[in-house]
Amino acid sequence: MFFIFGLRTKVDRVGVVQQVCRHCGNHAAQVITRRSTKFSLFFVPLIPIRTRYASQCTFCGAQYEISKSDAERLPVG
Repeated sequence: MFFIFGLRTKVDRVGVVQQVCRHCGNHAAQVITRRSTKFSLFFVPLIPIRTRYASQCTFCGAQYEISKSDAERLPVG
């Protein structure tokens, strides 16, 4: 018998917020993304393994992780 399995990571853009960047200090748009890693069997994603949220500054390009509660609390527009 033959099994094909692996991990697949999907990146979704949650939204954009206007904030002051932690890295450069400029008031710029911050892109909020969600990275979901799932275990897949026969190319079908089945079990979620890990979900991470990140914010990336559109001015300087700095990217840093944020918690799920922070990502849900931001006024995405």
